[in-house]
Amino acid sequence: MMREMRLRTGMEESSGIQEFEEEYGRQREGTVWSATAHVVTAVIGSGVLALAWSVAQLGWLLGPIILSAFAGVTYYTSTLLAECYRAPHPVTGSRNPTYMNAVRSYLGPKRVFMCGVAQYINLWGTMVGYTITASVSMMAVKRSNCFKKYGHKTECGASGNQFMIIFGLIELLLSQLPSLENITWLSVVAAVMSFGYSSIGLCLCLAKVVSHGGIRGSLLGVMSGSSGLSSATRTWNVLQALGNIAFAYTFAEVLIEIQDTLKSPPPENESMKKATMYGIGTTTVFYLSLGCIGYAAFGNAAPGNILTGFGFYDPFWLVDIANLFIVIHLFGAYQVYAQPIFATLERKMAVRWPMATFIHTIYSFQVPFMEKSGLLSFTLSKVILRSIFIVFTTLVAMLLPFFNSVLGLLGAISFWPLTVYFPVSMYMAQAKITRGHPKWVLLQGLSFVSLLISIAASVGSVADIVGSLKRAKPFHTQY
Repeated sequence: MMREMRLRTGMEESSGIQEFEEEYGRQREGTVWSATAHVVTAVIGSGVLALAWSVAQLGWLLGPIILSAFAGVTYYTSTLLAECYRAPHPVTGSRNPTYMNAVRSYLGPKRVFMCGVAQYINLWGTMVGYTITASVSMMAVKRSNCFKKYGHKTECGASGNQFMIIFGLIELLLSQLPSLENITWLSVVAAVMSFGYSSIGLCLCLAKVVSHGGIRGSLLGVMSGSSGLSSATRTWNVLQALGNIAFAYTFAEVLIEIQDTLKSPPPENESMKKATMYGIGTTTVFYLSLGCIGYAAFGNAAPGNILTGFGFYDPFWLVDIANLFIVIHLFGAYQVYAQPIFATLERKMAVRWPMATFIHTIYSFQVPFMEKSGLLSFTLSKVILRSIFIVFTTLVAMLLPFFNSVLGLLGAISFWPLTVYFPVSMYMAQAKITRGHPKWVLLQGLSFVSLLISIAASVGSVADIVGSLKRAKPFHTQY
């Protein structure tokens, strides 16, 4: 009875959202390939640049195994989550346009708050991390040109503030695109860019392996005592590496929102599972290749970001292209994470104040030279709300100029609740898997092990952030 009440409450909530969408002309035209582009854009991000460092902390024995294990867990739980887009039946049930609505439908309102906190902190935190990463790549281009002109012995410093502001201004313009459906072209461009810089990084690592005539690294990775590394720091680094790998695969927080762009028929769950398989499969090949070959190239001295910092400088032009690809990719990836936040805020405002002209009055203007498809519509509330949000995000990024630490913490705190706990719990409610059933035991075991990994990775990342805060200055990006 309680479960039926939960499903009924979730369906009523979804029905209200669908009525709102119909009123504003919402159309779903997404396909497997558009969803795959969104998945690749969301998954292949700045995390790929830290994988060589992460494998260095784990060594040849555990590095590839853990990379593969995270890929397998992410794919499996993503298929479970795709089944929960509709409720109570995965094909004929009512739509759940957001992750929180799916949780409400299957698990009841009490767990919605926990889901909302985890999801939106991660979405927003990823936007902060992408702002930092984009500025670091922009600084890398500036430093690379400086080294080319004056030599490697020259002090070629660069400030990240101006680059964060530039990135924020461009995102402010892109944020005025209506919704996730309208940025498929941006995701396609971003996906191409991600393959571009990943391939360049892979080729540079292969060339480095060939140049020094052998594979570097060790079975157990960086050990305490080497280069003055203490046992405690070694432990924190291993735990942070787990967080970095978790972050590199995470996209569960936007999976339902991506699935909500798909047209039907065919059933959305089938299309989304195919898109997940293509997206995760492709990224896993890149991750294993770049993480392992990057470790083979640099050994235990692998940098936190192979295309910046103490990674590659030569050939200058190729490294510059790779970093520009990163920046272009992050323009699109940022919006994949930002649009679900905008959609939720604007939907709640529209429902809360149905008569407010500030929220509902639509203005339109014709974009020059685009007579057929150049009509841009907006509301004042949308322009102001999104602009304030992005300005605030940019300011926070300028206050927290850490790269690996931020990635590790984001991956750690989101992996268990969003990637494992909620998908597993909702699937068991949908499939009516009872306590004590063998599948119940296996799924709960997976959830418990994932919780332990998230806790451990969070501890390592927090320890590193505390250490970074002692050395960092506000509004001064470390490079």
